[in-house]
Amino acid sequence: MPTLADNRHARHDYQILETLEAGIILTGPEVKSAKAGQVNLRGSYVAIKDNAAWLINCHIAPYKPANLGASYTPTRSRKLLLQAHELATLIGKSKAQGQTLIPLSVYTKRGLVKVEIALARGKKAHDKRATLKKREAFREIARALRRKV
Repeated sequence: MPTLADNRHARHDYQILETLEAGIILTGPEVKSAKAGQVNLRGSYVAIKDNAAWLINCHIAPYKPANLGASYTPTRSRKLLLQAHELATLIGKSKAQGQTLIPLSVYTKRGLVKVEIALARGKKAHDKRATLKKREAFREIARALRRKV
């Protein structure tokens, strides 16, 4: 599964509770652009509207050879493909206080473009600092072990 885009800030800003794989409806030039790695997930989120999941504010750059012109909107809303029971579960869980749906990564699987979405809870500033401290401690231990060997 080659990763096309990764939302690195999501794991820093949110506590990931549950992940799920979803298909995404794209046009032909968008698929080519996505497979070329021209996807940016920063600031994007998943919203539930009309009993369907939508990827909002995901930027997919226009595919140059397609010559789409000014009519193309790179941050348009794109529908996500989920099974009915997955969607019902997400609707129920996302209504809980402080929980949101965010995309973690975009990747290909058997030639199809997929999105990994997560049910997440926002971290407070002190939680982010604690995570950074823990990561730095692990790095120090790894450095010490490498020097010793």
